[in-house]
Amino acid sequence: MTEFKVTPWEVEGDIDYKKLIEQFGTQPITEELVSRIEGLVGEVHPFLRRKIFFSHRDLDWLLSMYEKGKPFSLYTGRGPSGHTHLGHVLPWIFTKYLQDTFGCDLWFQLTDDEKYVLSSNLTLEEIDTYTYENTLDVIAMGFDPEKTKIFSDLHCAKSLYRHAIQVAKKVTFSTAKAVFGFDNSTNIGLIFFTSMQSVPAFLPSIQAGKKVPVLIPCAIDQDPHFRITRDVAEKLGYYKPALIQSMFLPSLEGPDSKMSASKANTAIFTVDPPKDARKKVLNAFTGGCQSLAEQREKGGNPHVCTIFQYLYILFEDNDDELEKRKQRCLSGEEMCGNCKKYLADKVEEFLKEHQKRREKAKGMIDDFVISD
Repeated sequence: MTEFKVTPWEVEGDIDYKKLIEQFGTQPITEELVSRIEGLVGEVHPFLRRKIFFSHRDLDWLLSMYEKGKPFSLYTGRGPSGHTHLGHVLPWIFTKYLQDTFGCDLWFQLTDDEKYVLSSNLTLEEIDTYTYENTLDVIAMGFDPEKTKIFSDLHCAKSLYRHAIQVAKKVTFSTAKAVFGFDNSTNIGLIFFTSMQSVPAFLPSIQAGKKVPVLIPCAIDQDPHFRITRDVAEKLGYYKPALIQSMFLPSLEGPDSKMSASKANTAIFTVDPPKDARKKVLNAFTGGCQSLAEQREKGGNPHVCTIFQYLYILFEDNDDELEKRKQRCLSGEEMCGNCKKYLADKVEEFLKEHQKRREKAKGMIDDFVISD
């Protein structure tokens, strides 16, 4: 296996998720945890069943608190440096499941400040545009407007900074340097940013006037930020936030890299015309052989196939259908073109429906968005 790299700003290589758990010091999602969730809400999301959400911090504690009658809030977010793609949508789908089944409030942070200090070419005005566009995608997911607050750091700076500075006071540069690898060339905005990303983990408690448990569904690359959040939480009088963390959606180029907004042809964006997205799927990397004859003789390799991974992760909830498709691939009975068309149909349908909801979201901004 090739070397891989996972940071909040960079994900490269063929990721060994078991090794990543060891490196980050998180815990694997066990069958026991999945069974506990099923016992509490009666429904296990495919992301749990298939270990797409594979890692956690203190999820067992959070479930124990819930069992004792202490509800929890949700916190997740998005860095608006471009249009939303399917890799960003993945944790939002799971967050909606959690809101629907556990009845949680959701605090959704748009980290426009981070994206500005991180970018070498985006202006604040351009980031404002992406903040708005990404907000439409969040609303289009169908979150409950009575239980969901969406906010950007730049437009809620007055409210957030008071609490961020309290976090910052507890975090040394030595800690930030050790966690993120900062050096003398790192701008001080990026060094400070984790303080802002920590605040939503405490907002439910601040609003309630008492300690409230918080669960953060996110991709595993955001874990370093929340290690620092958890380090300072109890010092500031809050519970440590629990985390449940997902794998990455691979790029259309193959399994060695995640879908990236900076590489348009590797990603399917929520604003892509459905026909354009279909073409991307039909040109995607597969695990098939070079010729039909060889495919029929030797079979394909679904384990490295982007098409199969997209079905497994996002677009085929039926376990029996997925297993049949896998076995037909391995035996050489199923050709890659058929699987591509099957996925392309599903992607087209998803985008058509999402884009309808996205258009409606333009009239719902005030129902969700808060600002100073």
